[in-house]
Amino acid sequence: MHPLSPDLTKLSLDDLNKKYSDLLGRMTMAYRWGNPDMVQQLQMIIEDYRMEIENRGRKQIEEMEKNSKNFKNIIDIK
Repeated sequence: MHPLSPDLTKLSLDDLNKKYSDLLGRMTMAYRWGNPDMVQQLQMIIEDYRMEIENRGRKQIEEMEKNSKNFKNIIDIK
């Protein structure tokens, strides 16, 4: 977790995805400029955004499984 990363739980999913895309573009530019320090900082912030997006997706799937009759009595083979 990056120490300067904002509270991502307050952002909407749309805003979260837009900011994630923007950060990926900035990281591409940092690679082009040859600035490894900036790349490292951006990677940490991007990881925070990616984790928040994954957590929201996981919570949404769990909620759907809990509320849907289609997921009852299904054998999950992993």
